Amino acid sequence: MRAQPSAALLDAMRALVATRALVALAIAVGVLTALSSAAPAAADVDDFSYSSWSAQYDIALDAEGRAVAQVTETLVAEFPQHDQNKGIIRGYPQRYLGAGLDIDIVSVTDEKGRDVPFEIENEDDMVLVLTGTDEYVHGSMTYVIRSTMRDFMVHGIESGNDEFYWNLLPLNSTQDIGRFDAEIRFAPDLAAAFTGDTACYAGRQGERRACDIEQSDDHSSFRVRSGERAAGDGVTVAIGFAGGTVTQPDARRADPVADFAPTVAGVLTLVTAAGAWIAVARMKRRRRTATGIVVAQFDVPADLPPLVAAPLIQGAPDPVPAQMVHLAVRGALRLEEEQSSERPAPRLLDRSRSGHPLDAAMLGALFPGETTVRRIPRTSEKFAKRMRRLVAKGAAEVKSRGWTTSERSRAAKAFGWAALALLGVTLALLIWTATKDRDLLPLSVVAFALAGVGAGVSAIVAFSRHTVLTPAGAERAEYLLGVREFIRVAEADRLRMLQSVTGAERRSDGSVDVVHLYEKLLPYAMLFGEEKSWAEVLETRYADTGTGPDWVSTYVGVSLASRVSSYSTSMSTAAAYTASSSSSGGSTGGGFSGGGGGGGFSGGR
Repeated sequence: MRAQPSAALLDAMRALVATRALVALAIAVGVLTALSSAAPAAADVDDFSYSSWSAQYDIALDAEGRAVAQVTETLVAEFPQHDQNKGIIRGYPQRYLGAGLDIDIVSVTDEKGRDVPFEIENEDDMVLVLTGTDEYVHGSMTYVIRSTMRDFMVHGIESGNDEFYWNLLPLNSTQDIGRFDAEIRFAPDLAAAFTGDTACYAGRQGERRACDIEQSDDHSSFRVRSGERAAGDGVTVAIGFAGGTVTQPDARRADPVADFAPTVAGVLTLVTAAGAWIAVARMKRRRRTATGIVVAQFDVPADLPPLVAAPLIQGAPDPVPAQMVHLAVRGALRLEEEQSSERPAPRLLDRSRSGHPLDAAMLGALFPGETTVRRIPRTSEKFAKRMRRLVAKGAAEVKSRGWTTSERSRAAKAFGWAALALLGVTLALLIWTATKDRDLLPLSVVAFALAGVGAGVSAIVAFSRHTVLTPAGAERAEYLLGVREFIRVAEADRLRMLQSVTGAERRSDGSVDVVHLYEKLLPYAMLFGEEKSWAEVLETRYADTGTGPDWVSTYVGVSLASRVSSYSTSMSTAAAYTASSSSSGGSTGGGFSGGGGGGGFSGGR
């Protein structure tokens, strides 16, 4: 029989296990703490600083008298010890006051003169120097960036001086600087022209806080230095020289021709292109006139159903709803609603009441086969195609009867050719302006683009055939305008027309026949945009005669105009439906910090 351990031994074992558990827990906590401190949750490549930033500018004049400079910047970056940065990004502006600076990055080295890998990118009018490779850098790193530039000195309008007005530090940097100094050295011919005007501004963009600027006895060297500078705290210097000492580039000289000639040519192109549209519109309007006299008409011939009448009416809406109402008032169908859904659902009454082949075609499209009730669909491409074919048949019949023809406008063609010629002039001026290095070049590009679109679209209009009315078509159009005139006049005037000799012969059966006549004019009122007012006239006539419309279902409290509008909207939407496609898949005369050229950008990568 095996011996049992004593109570003292058991207590000792329990104590040992507890101690080991506490040690393991302490080790785990220590590891987690170390990991969290060694690797921050979200490393930001701009989260570093510069212990020092120094710059040296050697400025001279070239053979043309234009300012040139060799610039050396020495930046000592302090990176964190964890893997965050692969180098720095230094940005230099490419333009200053209308002229390019021709920035050229000569080299990037470390403090011992050893080459540092770098890349050059151009973005948003900035030359970006990206230093380093794919390897991370840690601790203190020195970057010596040598570059050249030109045309950075400007003529101050207020002071009259030629000036070196320059931002020595980037104002949109996010890095603090521990120590800053800059030295600007001028060649003897520039130093001899020094006027004694200097200024130094410090602070963020727009601030005017003064700073000290030192200068040598011979005025050939100037120096600015300071201690700590917060991120975005810039330093701007302005040093003046006699006006005319520095030759300014052509890009800074006033040149209205280079700045605005392409834009003016582009505007003239658009105006000329618009002339083509006006010429076509005038041709169409002129061809719509037969006698120029519009006589009120209270009846419409049987050969002018809405599908045929619509192409003769300027600005007529989709004739499909009017054609359906036309068939309803003729007694071929009745406008009802589907009780279960309250959707428009016309009911076929009598196919023989179609008085025109297009009337029969419309009934066939609405009620194919043995169908007697047809709900107007919301989304049926097949139904929409049927309706569009009917509209096309109406236009084709108008043309076959010799009421319309296709012609080109000679005046529009002349405007079209003139617009294309002016577009060529605009392009030539744009190319010429591009060689001038002008700040307003983007305006010229936009003007050319707009002129190109306008001239292109107008060329299509100018050189295409357009449907216009023939003399016979113009007569028919004037007749329909007479129908519109009858619809628009006052009720008393309409009744006098119907009581005339001619009217009495055609309408002698009394007020009920007048109602029937008014009903038959409703589809044409829809083509003229008068359906609401005409429906109200109809309602008044129904009330006077004690009758009601038998061609449409009506309800108490719902006006006839509302019922007609509801049907018209449903039919227009259905006839126009198309299945949507889906896819997968300052200066020396007064300035401020940041007011000069240069500065640029600084950040990490």
